[in-house]
Amino acid sequence: QEQLVESGGGLVQPGGSLRLSCAASESIFPSEAMGWYRQAPGKQRELVAVIDSGDNTRYADSVKGRFTVSRNGAKNTVYLQMNSLTPEDTAVYYCNRNPPLWINGMEFWGKGTLVSVSS
Repeated sequence: QEQLVESGGGLVQPGGSLRLSCAASESIFPSEAMGWYRQAPGKQRELVAVIDSGDNTRYADSVKGRFTVSRNGAKNTVYLQMNSLTPEDTAVYYCNRNPPLWINGMEFWGKGTLVSVSS
């Protein structure tokens, strides 16, 4: 059964850091790219970071230099280290393949993990 379980979110002050984790079922964690996405209130979901099977990474301009994506293939886990957080980073964060996984005609997503940046 496919699973995507994100964790590590929480409330943090501006300038703070968080490390998100995503545990994916083996069927979802292929030798392909995995991404971190986020959806802020009232906005569409956006891709913020991607890592491929060769550990090549790319980032959205809004997080470049502050976020770092990594993966542990042996654990089917993807991480997102987030530093210098700002209120604009407040969102629910999701991981998924890049492009996202489709099952039964629909995009498949986990529940995500909420990141709130506020003083």
